[in-house]
Amino acid sequence: MVQKKRKIAVLGTGNVGATIAYALTLQGVCSEIVLVDINKEKAEGEALDISQCAAAAPSVKIWSGEYSDIVGSDIVVITFGVGRKPGQTRLDLAGINVGILKGVIKEIVHYAPEALYVVVSNPVDVLTYVVMKDTGLPANQVIGTGTLLDSNRLTQAVAEYCGVDSSNINAFVFGEHGDACMVPWSLCTVCGMPLKEYCKKVMGVSEEDLETELNNIYTGMVAAGAKVIKAKGATFYAIAASTVQLIKALVANTDTVLPLATLLNGEYGAKDLCTGVLCKVGGSGVKEIVKVELPEDEQKLFSEKLQSLDNTFEALGVRK
Repeated sequence: MVQKKRKIAVLGTGNVGATIAYALTLQGVCSEIVLVDINKEKAEGEALDISQCAAAAPSVKIWSGEYSDIVGSDIVVITFGVGRKPGQTRLDLAGINVGILKGVIKEIVHYAPEALYVVVSNPVDVLTYVVMKDTGLPANQVIGTGTLLDSNRLTQAVAEYCGVDSSNINAFVFGEHGDACMVPWSLCTVCGMPLKEYCKKVMGVSEEDLETELNNIYTGMVAAGAKVIKAKGATFYAIAASTVQLIKALVANTDTVLPLATLLNGEYGAKDLCTGVLCKVGGSGVKEIVKVELPEDEQKLFSEKLQSLDNTFEALGVRK
């Protein structure tokens, strides 16, 4: 049986886009990658540099081009936009990146209407919504990386705290990517045991200390991105690895469940907004939202986070 050739377009060749293309190449996820950037020389340079990995990596054709060159892509990865400057609010940044996306997204989809769209650019929840609504693409076809990166950071943090390998941890983050996310601790397990039970029975953590410890883990996870930015100027390795994790699930069509940004219409009490929840994904994109019953206190917190995100949607006017 001959395996289908797969073409992936990466739009934006800054640190994140270039690292995604590099990781895709090293892992042999696809047979062709086209890089597109307003800075054509940068895109050409990145394609040339990555193509020179050929002798040490799985075979892949990688080149740079225009939007018209994404024709036939199976997956289009959106990474372009600007980063937040000192003194700039998240709402200001959101307005700028929404404007950038709105200016080009219809042209992009014109060339690849059948592709799956993976939105990485921030604010990812809002931009995932904009791609859906401005193009008319069905919700299953547009997937935001959502809280996948946050969940991977949480998994690492819990593993370090418990002194086990990260493969022994199941942990998820819900809601808006970044500072406004929440952790449903009831879904977190260590070696198959509920986290709180593991901490108390295996690690000997007292009931009174446990909430403080969990809050410290959450605070550290939320601050992880800012810590990296302060130290080196930008984050890109972890989000690239998370994006490739998602793309591999789409390509493999294995019904993998990941915390991703998708459209909510009634789930968890939210309506007409995109945010991070558990989604089953495969070759057709988002196959279904895996809705879980949260304890009353966690649902209350999630509702508060959803209301805050809804206010952002309203302030940006993206529903008009």
